[in-house]
Amino acid sequence: MRFLLLLALVGFLTPFRPSSAQDWVGLRRFEEDNRMIGPPAADEARVVFMGDSITEGWAELMPEFFAGRPYVNRGISGQTTPQMLVRFRADVIDLEPKVVVILAGTNDIAGNTGPATLPEIAGNIASMAELARAHGIRVVISSVVPAADYPWSPGLGPDRKIPALNGLLRAYADAQGFEYLDYFGAMTDGRNGLPPVLSEDGVHPNRAGYEVMAPLAEEAIRTAIGQ
Repeated sequence: MRFLLLLALVGFLTPFRPSSAQDWVGLRRFEEDNRMIGPPAADEARVVFMGDSITEGWAELMPEFFAGRPYVNRGISGQTTPQMLVRFRADVIDLEPKVVVILAGTNDIAGNTGPATLPEIAGNIASMAELARAHGIRVVISSVVPAADYPWSPGLGPDRKIPALNGLLRAYADAQGFEYLDYFGAMTDGRNGLPPVLSEDGVHPNRAGYEVMAPLAEEAIRTAIGQ
């Protein structure tokens, strides 16, 4: 009995340290980077790219797109829109950008954090956009990139669901006066998938894919800043 009481006391006195698995939204991922970046300069048109692996991979496969520019990449591989919504303040609002480019939703369709309806996914993106607008940040809502299927989770019909989600996002952006960035139309193989020339796995763009996306993003950013 005394041994059990001693174990309980030791457990009580030991500080609780959450594991990385408990940081399910990735708030610690950019914590130090966000602290180091500081506020934007008076003449800086800072742009934050908020997203998942497609955004994260952009900085890895086409680093010159971000180098020397006021572009901040805040993509985390595998993330869904509820995770991004929770970290939106830390990774977007607190950085005080002029523009945020939101690219999200494909992992929700893939069920990475559980079932989600298309209106729920669009609603999470709308909530991010409205938070940005409330803080004076211009919003670019990106279409979801084409995908015929998910290699890690086949049979979920992204070739049907992604165009439907994009329809919701476009209608919302038009109604709210946000800039809509149509990656899908520029990248589809005609069957709602990514052609092999733009992707190795049919989901994630390769460098050639990002070379298609880059000028579209830049044009959308220029338009958003000019609004």
